[in-house]
Amino acid sequence: MTPLQPLAVLAAEQKSAEVTDWPNRIGWIVGLLLFIALVYWLMRQGWKWRGTLQGDLPPLPDAPSEQGPAKLELSGRYHGSTSAGQWLDRIVAHGLGTRSRVELTLTDAGLTAVRPGATDFFVPADALREARLDKGIAGKVLTEGGLLIVTWAHGDKLIDSGFRSDHAAEQAEWVTAINNMIDTKITTEGTAR
Repeated sequence: MTPLQPLAVLAAEQKSAEVTDWPNRIGWIVGLLLFIALVYWLMRQGWKWRGTLQGDLPPLPDAPSEQGPAKLELSGRYHGSTSAGQWLDRIVAHGLGTRSRVELTLTDAGLTAVRPGATDFFVPADALREARLDKGIAGKVLTEGGLLIVTWAHGDKLIDSGFRSDHAAEQAEWVTAINNMIDTKITTEGTAR
């Protein structure tokens, strides 16, 4: 037997490669797409359910027509609102859960958040409770001090709203200005009594 004979025998016995089983492959792809659609639908239902649970939150106040001159302005991102102190308990009622671009304006009347493509909101000056720099809110985690967190009262609930400026250096100025407004209000109320 020559060395070429076994190769000839092997070549004669080989079968061609299996042809792709298209019905099986298409079935798996359709099944995967249905599973992904189900997951997205369940996420949407969870979002709507959270909004229903937070339905007792009163409507957001309207901004007054005359707010006075702007003390500070900020362009950046709105990262969401949560129950105060609970950085993962997102509030979705009244559009507060939608992340978006934001134009913040601080005046003597309060804090105005103008959000293109989402619901704008206004926080009256007497509802402001605290401002601080933090690292996370509503599932968004940044470096330490990367977020401006404003705590405010709405109805009987304290809310933390998170903002990130396009220019992070100006966030410390916002913390100082808001906390000074709150301290001035408390001092003024204390002397009036």
